[in-house]
Amino acid sequence: MLDFTLTEEQLDLRQKAREFAVKEILPVAWHYDQRDRTPLQVIRKAYDAGMMNTNIPKAYGGKGYGLIENVLLTEELAAACAGLSTSIFDNSLGLEPLILCENEELKKTYFPKVINDFKLICFATSEPAMGSDVSAIRCLARPEGEDYILNGTKYWITNGGLADYISVFATVDPGSKHEGICAFLVEKQWEGVSAGRTIPKLGQRCSNTVGLNFTNVRVPRSHVMAEPGKGFLLAMKTFSRTRPMIGSFGVGAARSAMEYAMDYAKKRRAFGSPIADFQAIQFKIAEMYQKVETARLLTLKAAWEGDNGMDPTLSASIAKFYATEAALEVVNEALQILGGYGYTRMFPVEKLFRDIRVLRIYEGTSEIQRMIVSGFAMGKYQPAMPALDELPIHLERDFSVSDEKTAVWRCPMCGHLHYGNEPPEECPYCFVPKSGFKRMSTGD
Repeated sequence: MLDFTLTEEQLDLRQKAREFAVKEILPVAWHYDQRDRTPLQVIRKAYDAGMMNTNIPKAYGGKGYGLIENVLLTEELAAACAGLSTSIFDNSLGLEPLILCENEELKKTYFPKVINDFKLICFATSEPAMGSDVSAIRCLARPEGEDYILNGTKYWITNGGLADYISVFATVDPGSKHEGICAFLVEKQWEGVSAGRTIPKLGQRCSNTVGLNFTNVRVPRSHVMAEPGKGFLLAMKTFSRTRPMIGSFGVGAARSAMEYAMDYAKKRRAFGSPIADFQAIQFKIAEMYQKVETARLLTLKAAWEGDNGMDPTLSASIAKFYATEAALEVVNEALQILGGYGYTRMFPVEKLFRDIRVLRIYEGTSEIQRMIVSGFAMGKYQPAMPALDELPIHLERDFSVSDEKTAVWRCPMCGHLHYGNEPPEECPYCFVPKSGFKRMSTGD
């Protein structure tokens, strides 16, 4: 039985997140965007308000929120500022490998630190020369006794300059691809760990993004989250649980753009009437609303699957690539409705436009999501309809006469059906010879 209603607790969480976003994030977003700075004090307020680390299980002292709760929360924060909400969400991303791994002692050590001491943790897979191909990791983890020695660089790391801890994915052998990938929990204060300058970006300028360098960093075996050969799977499992939230960034930003466009359309007059009276504007609003609603449903479906013990990989990919591309379309149309004002920095849409463009890139590009979905569609999907060469397209059979015993032969090229004990000498349409015809099931 389908049920699209939210619980009272979920509705309350969404309302609290919305109030926090409007009160604490919205007033400072443009100030820090212009200065390309991340307001750590706002992240601290999100922590104090219970908006962070929400995916830590209750067994370790966390809130134990499911993906649905995190999707709802993320949409509200992203509606105010996709950049700041990215830095707030990043702790959940950084924590997910620790949650999914089998190192219980590591969980017992670090979950309390994150919960009680306002510690930030970032997620490090990407490298300067490695984009979507996670198997191409080159950051080297060399075994030395019971420890590992890390050498290499990670890039595009959200909160890398602010974080206390790092979930690092490396490899014991770059040539072994997936088989060599492993994962570690690293403290940034350890000798040999350094962060680069803040990377200047088009958008999400309220979110800290840097490179991280590891020079002979000794990682104790106690900090291994995934042994060599298990790291790639851990990264993929992480993405399958965090991609719905990336979809929610798109939903939140698109929703705000739509609301701003509707407000402007009701107040802006042209040719003697509010432009909201013009059908061209109404159709734009209708399409924007449809895309926001569709994107939200897809993200919630992916989250629901994850919360109910299903593998959300496919739905997460669909949600991520639809919601992020729909967001770009919605924000672009909102800017069009605002016209020249939409193009200025005095109105909110240009920032939304800059902030959401990266959503089609990080945590797996739209192209990667298409590969995942097409791979499923062409490989694992089970069609409900018969195969083309079994399709009973009866153009000439008289169904008023019972002729179930009559053999039916199908031309493999054009699909012509021939009725009789023997196939025709050749197809009357495309001239395929008798030997090419295939007998179909009697009565089809």
